[in-house]
Amino acid sequence: MTHSGSDVVLARMMALHPKIIDLTLDRMWRLLDALGNPQDQLPPVIHIAGTNGKGSTQAMIRAGLEDAGHRVHAYTSPHLARFHERIRVAGELISEDALTAILDECYDVNAGRDITYFEITTCAAFLAFARTPADFTLLEVGLGGRLDATNVVRQPALTIITPVSIDHQQYLGNTLAEIAGEKAGIIKRQVPCIIGPQEDAALQVIEAQAARHRAPVLASGQHWHVAEEAGRMVYQDETGLLDLPRPNLLGAHQISNAGAALTALRQLGIAAPHCEAAVTRAEWPARMQRLRKGPLTDSAPLAEIWLDGGHNPAAGQAISKLLADMPKRPTYLICGMLNTKDIGGYLRPLAAHADHLYAVSIPGEAATLPAHQTAVAAQEAGMAASEASCVLDALSEIVARTPQARVLICGSLYLAGGILRENG
Repeated sequence: MTHSGSDVVLARMMALHPKIIDLTLDRMWRLLDALGNPQDQLPPVIHIAGTNGKGSTQAMIRAGLEDAGHRVHAYTSPHLARFHERIRVAGELISEDALTAILDECYDVNAGRDITYFEITTCAAFLAFARTPADFTLLEVGLGGRLDATNVVRQPALTIITPVSIDHQQYLGNTLAEIAGEKAGIIKRQVPCIIGPQEDAALQVIEAQAARHRAPVLASGQHWHVAEEAGRMVYQDETGLLDLPRPNLLGAHQISNAGAALTALRQLGIAAPHCEAAVTRAEWPARMQRLRKGPLTDSAPLAEIWLDGGHNPAAGQAISKLLADMPKRPTYLICGMLNTKDIGGYLRPLAAHADHLYAVSIPGEAATLPAHQTAVAAQEAGMAASEASCVLDALSEIVARTPQARVLICGSLYLAGGILRENG
């Protein structure tokens, strides 16, 4: 693979701090001030935190805003195939030349001082956004919220907290309440906060934080309601009812994500026809994405191959529900996970749907869970499981046994990213 100019700068940035994650905002404030505080020059910001559904919710909001004719900046992480995916400037992925130039500028201004990779690249995104006219900015939290590098916008237009569940305990806390407290750190004084479906322990913490900041709350099940009905989706809030198609993003959980997105759009004054576009035109790779081209599909022409990057117990439950609703078909999992994840919690909901799991190590990831350990965890979760040297070898074994199998490649966004680089 040929390395681009941006790849070279990004590699240099990795060496600026010994830790990949070090949650504090001090380094952000220092570099942003040196750059002229671009975070204060952004178009109206919609700031999104949560454990699950952040990216899907952002994608639906963007689809609705763009259908209404608005120019939208969008920042998300991590990327799947290319870093450029993280930064969308006025509707377009940032170009290689623009990315290289803005990364270089941030690197030079930082002057070799300590700063994490995510912090300095977030500064670069803010700088790109501040220099290009747009109508809105969509910001997805990287990790947590309170001390996340994105949490430097003093007065966003809206904040959104999607469902909170147990994940990243080493950084955010061991209880749902502690993790919710970190997510609720994005709430700002008198800024409306849209809250997706939450367990009671999380909701109490989020609502208490909103009350402290006198932030109006728009909570699922209280101020807005969304449900599937007769093969369609019905949304209702105090302004009225919307009868819409089901989201084009698959899975029952996308109904609630759509509800949060629609609430945001309604708050921003977006009309009903554009709300429909939000749920029918959103694109979000590696979320139950059907693969239709590339070496994998070429090697298994009769198989149905899916890709999903979910990696926590809530994701396992969501995928389980989706598989239960799909037409019956022999189903195999090809799974690779990081060693920081609750693999048992992720796999147990999937056990009822899997004929066999093939465990792989994630190529190029130092934190990968070795394939052997993944296979053992799958067996403990009640699955038949074995190891494979790579995804392609696993797929070859599957289709040799069952040519028309349903195959789900799953367990990690990092695994999904590698698949998309070769098959996207």
